[in-house]
Amino acid sequence: MSPAPEAKASAPPAPVRPPARPGARPRVVTGRTVRSRRGGVSLRFHGRSLVVTAALAAALVAVMLVSLTTGDFALSVPEVLRALAGKGSGGADFIVNTLRMPRLVTALCVGAALSVSGAILQSLTRNPLGSPDIIGFTNGSATGALVVIVVLHGSMTQIVLGALIGGLGTALAVYLLVFGGGVQGFRLVVMGIGVSALLLAVNSYLITRASWQEALEAQAWLIGSLGNRTWDHATAVGLAVAVLLPLALLLGGRLTMVEMGDDTAMALGVDVARSRTALLLISVALAAFATAVTGPIWFIALAAPQLSRKLIRSSGSGLVPAALMGAVLLAVSDLVVQRVFSPALLPVGTATGTIGGLYLIWLLVTESRKSRA
Repeated sequence: MSPAPEAKASAPPAPVRPPARPGARPRVVTGRTVRSRRGGVSLRFHGRSLVVTAALAAALVAVMLVSLTTGDFALSVPEVLRALAGKGSGGADFIVNTLRMPRLVTALCVGAALSVSGAILQSLTRNPLGSPDIIGFTNGSATGALVVIVVLHGSMTQIVLGALIGGLGTALAVYLLVFGGGVQGFRLVVMGIGVSALLLAVNSYLITRASWQEALEAQAWLIGSLGNRTWDHATAVGLAVAVLLPLALLLGGRLTMVEMGDDTAMALGVDVARSRTALLLISVALAAFATAVTGPIWFIALAAPQLSRKLIRSSGSGLVPAALMGAVLLAVSDLVVQRVFSPALLPVGTATGTIGGLYLIWLLVTESRKSRA
């Protein structure tokens, strides 16, 4: 009698996974990166970026409190909060809501606008010198605004439109000049520097053709200042940031892919030409609105995006940390010129220009050493 054949060992049944709850978002944690998906939307969060963003937001709140509570008439935090809620005394309400708050809001919005504008240009050109004040977009906006101030004697709204037209015209001119040889970062920066020098001469000429009073006003505006800013200025640049910054964030993924190179971006399904054009328009518009409200404020657009990138240590564009960094830098610079140099009325553009010039020298030396290595 032959032995019964051995039963074949069967594999254990696969565990049954419970069905996912409706609306549940699967999370995949990889190292320091957390990805969250819902439907067709994929969001990617870097742990370090979140920490840096939170730290910059905390620094921003601290700067705001110091700006609103200190000065010739010191106020406590409860007094400031009551004034903001409309329940403060007459003096505190005037100091907070009429003198300090419009200037602070203008500084925060202008700093964020310039920084995001610089971050977009640096990513598009893949060059640390790619910023609106280096390439010439800021000078172009200043030219448009000066034409309205000196020649047309226009209103605030017309100055904003003039700055916007001047910035867009400058961007178009630079783009056409480099288009024949390819829109490369180095060519764009070099051509932009040349156009910027030309526009600087045009601005000087416009001032010489103005009357004595107009020349003084135009020259004071060209330095870049946050003094005597009202809610009209804060509202104008605030609306621009509220509209343009979300658009920039929506295109942030495409910006990161374009930064990797045109071939790579096209392989990933990105329409490079349209994406670059849309991002360039957003960058120019942000710089133009900021310049129209305060005048040219130098080097915030150059330094703030690079400082935020060094903190988050990410290859992405990092527009949110860049916006917070720009707002903090400009608010701190304005706070310093108000408190340290008081009672002298030192424009904030002087402080940012001095610090930014030193930063630019350091950046050029660093890039030169990298090219030699």
